[in-house]
Amino acid sequence: MIRETILTDATLVLPDRVMPGTVVLRDGLIAAVDTGRSHAPGATELGGDYLLPGIVDLHTDNLERQAQPRINARWPSRSAMLVHDAQTAAAGVTTVLDALCVGDINSGGGRDRTFREGVADLDALDAVGALKCDHFLHLRCELPAPEMLDLLAGVAEHPRLRLVSLMDHCPGVGQFTDMARYRAMLARDGFSPEAAERRIEELLSLRERFAAPNRAALLARLSGRHIPLAAHDDWSAEAVARNAADGVRISEFPVNPEAARAARVQEMSVIVGAPNLVRGGSHSGNVSALALWREGLADAIASDYVPAAMLEAAWRLATEPGTDLTAAVRSITDTPARMVGLQDRGRIAAGLRADLLRVRPLPDSVGGLPVVRAVWRGGERIA
Repeated sequence: MIRETILTDATLVLPDRVMPGTVVLRDGLIAAVDTGRSHAPGATELGGDYLLPGIVDLHTDNLERQAQPRINARWPSRSAMLVHDAQTAAAGVTTVLDALCVGDINSGGGRDRTFREGVADLDALDAVGALKCDHFLHLRCELPAPEMLDLLAGVAEHPRLRLVSLMDHCPGVGQFTDMARYRAMLARDGFSPEAAERRIEELLSLRERFAAPNRAALLARLSGRHIPLAAHDDWSAEAVARNAADGVRISEFPVNPEAARAARVQEMSVIVGAPNLVRGGSHSGNVSALALWREGLADAIASDYVPAAMLEAAWRLATEPGTDLTAAVRSITDTPARMVGLQDRGRIAAGLRADLLRVRPLPDSVGGLPVVRAVWRGGERIA
């Protein structure tokens, strides 16, 4: 039996233009994209609302926040996965790369547990058709973590693996290059000056012992797999050059303009965080994502820790001089899809997956924010 949905009287955001028109969905794919309105019986009138491709989110930590909503409160893992899935769908995200930490140097093993349970829950729930979104894996490999390689061994061949990022959250590198700020952060977390220095020494020892051999082993394990590699929190031209030499093609959340410019020189794609754009700056004091976009140093947006920020960030960018709605929407749809080899989505075009979202902006009097009215994944309504 043919499954067909006709969405008409829509404002279509296409790869190169915005136009009024109609989209026909048939058996999970976009069958036709037409100008004008359809008068076919049963056609769904969108009243001029925007119709966008489904959002593709390459990095979200949202599952961690559902698995542990409070410091001392662990949530049942499958319930956490279902809530995470529902939140991403409601935000218009039809393809989500669950960013799970492989190795943990800070939080006492909580992230390791989320990683193990998250992979198992993803497989189990998807097998019974319980998930709204299309989920893939983004493995965030913490290089100084002693257990990283053992954890990686269980998922390195996972069929859902689409992205691997190299991380180092030790003091002195990445987002923690400013040691005075790092010590202040430890003080806010309740560390005495003496305890803070001990903690710093512990982390630097882990980095010295494990970061280099873990990095080499990780790169060897993934060699020839054609899995895109990203570097997390690039902080210098030297670090970017080393990553590029090792086959890293994505710079994820560079912490300063120098690193972003170096990534551009190395022809690496750059991901910035949607919360940074929505809030007007980095929560950790790093470079403004908007400043990078204005300089032509940002390609794609990821939700980081707020799925709903994706659409709002793109809407914000569309008000920038020199940026139209099509370019802003590409940064959350087509561009991220292509970065991880998902060529079957991210655009409204015949033959592609029928992943779409209906958006109606609020009146300017209440901020003009974009509101998701409906979401389709593979032609099926999921929100």
